[in-house]
Amino acid sequence: MEKSFAKMSERLMRELQESVQSAARWTGRAVLSEQVKAALENVPRHVFVNAENVALAYANRPLPIGYGQTISQPTVVAIMTDLLDIQDSDRVLEIGTGSGYQTAVLAEIAERIFSVEVVPELAAAATERLDQLGYKNIEQITGQGRDGWRDKAPFQAIMVTAAAEDIPITLVDQLDRGGRMIIPIGFNQGAQNLIRICKDQAGKVTEQAVLPVSFVPLVSEPAH
Repeated sequence: MEKSFAKMSERLMRELQESVQSAARWTGRAVLSEQVKAALENVPRHVFVNAENVALAYANRPLPIGYGQTISQPTVVAIMTDLLDIQDSDRVLEIGTGSGYQTAVLAEIAERIFSVEVVPELAAAATERLDQLGYKNIEQITGQGRDGWRDKAPFQAIMVTAAAEDIPITLVDQLDRGGRMIIPIGFNQGAQNLIRICKDQAGKVTEQAVLPVSFVPLVSEPAH
């Protein structure tokens, strides 16, 4: 990472620690796990933003990536990743590849990432970035997020990076016993909450609202 980007990344990491601590009243977690911190430090966020936004790559804010989509605020990326409690042997399903930034963060921790993106152009650009960075543990398809990736199920963790009006049962079905899912739920113009879903070893599913958020909607068709 270039020296200027490295300094910005260090500053962002300090901001993330403060933001995570502030959000602890909702999440119950005042610090990030060492695995999540290391992943965030290792992934060069400036590679995943559009050229006109490179100067803002390490600002703690979401940025547009085209097609009505965004690269999520780093604080949200950090919290969502931490809430999944990913183990290094886990297979993780990501709904919404977007720029590929969150995909890369997940790939730093988990054994295998399976990512689904509805916008073909975003999927292609993310694949190119991830390949250039040398990630070998990511599989990606272009498809409908609500469908998940049934052929690759079950998954020990599922992350949904766009807001759904309700919890897609298809995704819950693809969650392994003992698995965790994190998903924003709520209407595009209304209140949204980050929901953490757990499936125990008996197959019982529980839900917990953990944080107010604002995400783009989980779309069925790509915007052009």
